[in-house]
Amino acid sequence: MRDVMPELLRWWRAGATVGVGTVVATWKSAPRQAGAAMLVGPGGEAVGSVSGGCVEGAVYELAESVVAQGVPELQRYGVSDDDAYAVGLTCGGILDVFVERVNRETFPELGDVADDIEAGRPVAVATVIEHPDPQWVGRRLVVHPDDESGAGVASGSLGSGRADAAVVDDTRGLLANGRTETLTYGPDGERRGEGMRVFVSSYAPKPRMIVFGAIDFAAAVAHQGSFLGYHVTLCDARPVFATRSRFPSADEVVVEWPHRYLAAERDAGRIDARTVICVLTHDPKFDVPVLEIALRLPQAAYIGAMGSRRTHDDRMQRLREAGLTEAELERLASPIGLDLGARTPEETAVSIAAEIVALQWGGGGDRLTERDGPIHHHHAPLPSR
Repeated sequence: MRDVMPELLRWWRAGATVGVGTVVATWKSAPRQAGAAMLVGPGGEAVGSVSGGCVEGAVYELAESVVAQGVPELQRYGVSDDDAYAVGLTCGGILDVFVERVNRETFPELGDVADDIEAGRPVAVATVIEHPDPQWVGRRLVVHPDDESGAGVASGSLGSGRADAAVVDDTRGLLANGRTETLTYGPDGERRGEGMRVFVSSYAPKPRMIVFGAIDFAAAVAHQGSFLGYHVTLCDARPVFATRSRFPSADEVVVEWPHRYLAAERDAGRIDARTVICVLTHDPKFDVPVLEIALRLPQAAYIGAMGSRRTHDDRMQRLREAGLTEAELERLASPIGLDLGARTPEETAVSIAAEIVALQWGGGGDRLTERDGPIHHHHAPLPSR
């Protein structure tokens, strides 16, 4: 939804009604992830994509119908019948797309949500996409993290206090991890029941990539990190090398000893389960102290360190001497990256980015042409509808 928010907000502010189709669940080789959105504007304009071109035509027609009739609809697209090719989804995947009409009346909080996203403040939108009572479908809650009192802030209602309390609680958990998911409850928010499905779209700040070492490889890694949607910080203790002009893709360039910077970020609570850390200095006076801290963090999605096999062996020995356990050392991706035969900084950055993506989604890094089975990795079973 982030990529279509500017257009949606422009029409919303103008008082127009927009048809919005959102991917709320995917299985098998679905081309886009949950949260991808497509708009049908007041003049028939199509903005965004829910499938990379596979089912856009069908979603466009459905959005026009939903705008005209005012009744939201949840539609599944797949290849399970003879109509698949007519719809155009021939990749073997399955999509659930929720289509609704959005305007100032149906979504009065949209302006505030957009302001939160622009300012980097965490916010989530929980929308009922399926319910035995059609009157519930389309209702939403806007949820923020807990405030200092622990009470938190939420606006809107799904239809009952019990349902609101259950969904707000679960939504805050998803928001804390930046996760977008569809949740299932009983009709009144019962946690063990079925009948109500709620799509939670989390808009957390960008995940962080922290790159240590102001070298040419770091500039390429920072570029890849920015391309993948990370907020990239470049840190090095040497001011002559850690400059804005050398790292234009980084969001921040920090001159500080790496271990001091990471310890300060840890103590400030700015390292979470989505953070990736790339140590590229391959100099023990820099990388061993920062890895001592990194490998003892209770969170962090990825910790990688650059260096030759000889550098790796020496680094591991130094880390053991510093008291790190074998379990802690197993978290380290070293030498960093996948085996792509990379030579240049740009190629090496691709191999590092590929390793991060593979670990995030459970990929093995093999050539797809040499593998059988699904292309995409999914962990959620296909629910019945």
